[in-house]
Amino acid sequence: MIVEERMYTMHVGKLPEFLETYEREALPLLRRHLGNQLGFFINEIGTPLNTIVHFWVYASHEDRERRHAALAADPAWPAYRAKNQPRMLHQENRVMRPAPFFEPILREMLKAAKAATPSFPK
Repeated sequence: MIVEERMYTMHVGKLPEFLETYEREALPLLRRHLGNQLGFFINEIGTPLNTIVHFWVYASHEDRERRHAALAADPAWPAYRAKNQPRMLHQENRVMRPAPFFEPILREMLKAAKAATPSFPK
C-alpha cells in the first residue's frame, strides 16, 4: 500500500476558481480512475498560502501507474487540465508508504469512508 500526496499552490486569488472547477470537472474523473481519496485540505495558516493538499491511496506503485494511465487516456482529462493548470503556480508530489502499525488503521479508514459516502468509489 502506498499514499500519494499532491500539493498545489495557486496564483493569488485563483484558489476559489480552481476549487470550483476541480469539484465540478476533475473530482468525478479522479474518483473514477484513481479510486481511494484519503483527504483534500486547504492550507489556512503557514506557508505557502493558497495551497491545497490531497492524498490518494493505491495498492502498489504498479496500481498507481495503471490508474494514472487510465486517467491520462480519458478525453475529459486534458480539457480539465487546460482550464485549471494555468491557475497553478507550483506543484509537489510525493509517494509514501504507511508505517506498519498504521496500515491496518488506514485500511479501516478507507472502509469507513466507502461505507459512509455514497459517491465514494466502491
